[in-house]
Amino acid sequence: MKMRQGYLWAAFCLWALTFPLLQASSDGLVRIGLKKWRLDYNRIRAARMARRAKSIGGVVKSMYQGFGDSDGEPVLLRNYMDAQYYGEIGIGTPPQNFTVVFDTGSANLWVPSTKCHFSIACLFHSKYNSRLSTTYIDLGKEGEIHYGSGSISGVFSQDNVQVGSMAIKNQVFIEATREASLVFVLGKFDGILGLGFEEIVVGNATPVWYNLLRQGLVQEDIFSFWLNRDPQATDGGEIVFGGVDKRHFKGQHTYASITQKGYWQFEMGEFLIGYQSTGFCEAGCAAIVDSGTSLIAGPTAIVTEINHAIGAEGIVSQECKEVVSQYGNMIWDLLISRVQPDAVCSQIGLCNFNGSQIESPRIKTVVEEEDARGTKVGNEVWCTACEMTVIWVQNQLKQRKTKEIIFSYVTELCQSLPSPMGESVVDCGRVPYMPDVTFTIADKHFTLTPKEYVLKTGEGITTVCLSGFIALDVPPPRGPLWILGDIFMGVYHTVFDYGNLQVGFAEAMQ
Repeated sequence: MKMRQGYLWAAFCLWALTFPLLQASSDGLVRIGLKKWRLDYNRIRAARMARRAKSIGGVVKSMYQGFGDSDGEPVLLRNYMDAQYYGEIGIGTPPQNFTVVFDTGSANLWVPSTKCHFSIACLFHSKYNSRLSTTYIDLGKEGEIHYGSGSISGVFSQDNVQVGSMAIKNQVFIEATREASLVFVLGKFDGILGLGFEEIVVGNATPVWYNLLRQGLVQEDIFSFWLNRDPQATDGGEIVFGGVDKRHFKGQHTYASITQKGYWQFEMGEFLIGYQSTGFCEAGCAAIVDSGTSLIAGPTAIVTEINHAIGAEGIVSQECKEVVSQYGNMIWDLLISRVQPDAVCSQIGLCNFNGSQIESPRIKTVVEEEDARGTKVGNEVWCTACEMTVIWVQNQLKQRKTKEIIFSYVTELCQSLPSPMGESVVDCGRVPYMPDVTFTIADKHFTLTPKEYVLKTGEGITTVCLSGFIALDVPPPRGPLWILGDIFMGVYHTVFDYGNLQVGFAEAMQ
């Protein structure tokens, strides 16, 4: 099971999709249809071997999103696990075509370059050749971008870019000369087109979305996503630049204001499991909606509670159990005596504390990288295990449960901690009996049913069900942070309203 679990997540981050050309509709909106590609089990095996070789780092961002022409040739969806989306753009004069991820979690445009000679990924993808474009300008500057699943580096260039029927002039982008990740090797996409705010752009380049606005290429300063989750459908979805397509959602959108520019970040309210409060977001949580992330990522402590509630299995964390065994009574006594939860682990001596917040950095995934450095890393693991235990005990105390019941539950949670890559699997037979999970946004509930948050792959005895919730501890000042990816966007049609600095959600039509 653990072995299958490992390659399943790697495969999830390596799915492939394909698209034809892009066109504008008669109503003045630019629609980009999304298509799906069948899951490739050869890639699963390759990813599995790479995992064993420790070639893939901690991944939350899957790099496969995008679009194709809604009038293009359909690609039949034969594997319902394919929920990744990307599409085609053109760069240069005449246009050179590339498939790209349309990613609201980043802001730069990059594609592979013919100057890329030493990265395997470049061998398998289309490459931009500046000598073939009459509008190319060499900017003479280098740049590097880091993603959750890898990094790229290259040179900044300028050229015309075609997105759908829109021709963007003088767009700055990166010609990637190095792609340092197996994700880029096995992915079908060539590059990434960021749709985040300019505050997170690398190299002071103007993002594509900003140039669409400044050059008057869209009617309204909004864009919207519809991700088709119908396993029988041929179209994978649609992105509309400059408007929304009313055929793809029901009712009205509920809007949340952007609280911090960079990502599309807003404040999320209470988080419910089976319509019962978790107590985690009572005072509000920072969240982003990200078209470039496949699953839903959140802080390890609460994701562990979710996966425990739905019966997901992860790695057994010995550190967590030892903290409960050795320090459980001390944690209990401090919380009962009304010591602030953030100060508990510092008073025990497992974390540093400056009087207002824990200074010890949180681990990026549930388990530290195996090559992490000595005692410092060991202390961070214990500190994180302590912090999670405090959260769990505090939540249970609010429900007035006995000490024995609480620590029995906390020990079970230790066993439910996700695997090092953040993923957990569930028994497919239990899906109909799992609880709903609900997010509160702008005082309205947005519920995901088990069928919507569990991803299934394979057939017969090879069927595997993957929990849609993965652990990711984003450190301050950006974090803690929830990331609502494709699983959420597939259920709720999403509007990115740049003009009013807000995001909107409405029930998607399938």
